[in-house]
Order: sequence, then structure tokens, then C-alpha cells
Amino acid sequence: MKKVICALSAIVLTTTANAYDNRRETYAGIRFHKNENITFKFDIDGGSDTTIRDDNFGFGAVVGNRLTDHITIEVETAYTGTEQKYTTSNFNYDIWSNMLNVYLFQEFSEAVSPYVGLGIGFASFWGDIKTPYAHLSDSTFDLSYQIKLGVNFALNNRIDLNIGVKYQHYGEINHKINGNPFATSTASATEFYFGGAYKFSIDELF
Repeated sequence: MKKVICALSAIVLTTTANAYDNRRETYAGIRFHKNENITFKFDIDGGSDTTIRDDNFGFGAVVGNRLTDHITIEVETAYTGTEQKYTTSNFNYDIWSNMLNVYLFQEFSEAVSPYVGLGIGFASFWGDIKTPYAHLSDSTFDLSYQIKLGVNFALNNRIDLNIGVKYQHYGEINHKINGNPFATSTASATEFYFGGAYKFSIDELF
């Protein structure tokens, strides 16, 4: 009996040790977001402003690493944009945002992890506006920030599903005519997002 107990204990300890050694802390995945009234505000200096709103979809990719039992760091790149006609003007905006996100989470039963996250980075912001009096085509590389709230579901030791909501300020473009300031475009959005990620350990790459 003692030999059986010792053998079982050895198996349990070996399995636990292997599980710990094989813990997968790094992940890569894709993410889709649904804009809820993403807002592009076109503001003429000393004149009127026009606000364009849209309910559309965007997409992106993420790579992250679980630093501790409660902190994850992540790099996220994502695209969003819109093309609309408003009265006599055409508005076309495209945004690629590149964010560094930090999440604070609490894991339950090694399967469900609610979290809150903050992100800061830069967005490549293009704006092409055609009006009866001017054609403005400008771009910028501006500061962007976001706050996120969501839940991560571990389906198994390889695949995670993720859902959440976020607010993101994408940045601002300065439009000029003949080198003179004329207007600004700003973009911000409240978005629902969902995605999946594949988990792995760095050791598996070598």
C-alpha cells in the first residue's frame, strides 16, 4: 500500500510540475469590433462643424503576455473607418491604431477572467473631405488612448475567447488650405469587441 501511495504521489507531483512548466503565458489572436456611433467631428476654424456618426465593424490583431497572476500586457493593432455623404460634402476617414494595453484581471476556476484595461499608443489617421468649396486630403500620426472592460474565457489550454466594451479616442487631424489652418477632424468611439487567441509558451518556439 505504501508503494502504491508513493507511486500515486509521484504521478501527481510530476503531473503538477509538468502543468506548471508547460503553462502557456503568451498569446496571439484576432479581434473584431462593432462601433456604436463612432464619431468623426469636422470643425471649421471660426465656422460651423459637422459630426459624422456610423455603426460599422472593424478588425485587428493582438499579441500579449501574462506577466503575473493578475497583470497582462498586450500590443494591439486595429483598423476602423467610415465613408459617408452629408448634405453636399463627402467624408472618408481611415484609422490604423497601434496600442500598448495593460490589463488587470482576476481568474476564476482557471477559465473565466473579468478584467479592466488601459491602453495608450498612436493612430495613423487619414481624412479625405470633398466639399463644394475645397478638397481636403490630410493625414497625421496622433496620440490615442482607450479604456476597456471585458471577460476572457479559457476554452482549453490553447484557445481563449474574449468579449468586452471599450471607449477609444483615436486622435485629431489638422486640415490646411494653401498651407493655412482651415479645420480639424477628431475621432472617438464606444465599441463592443470579440475575438479569439491562441496560447503558447516562448519555449515552444525554440
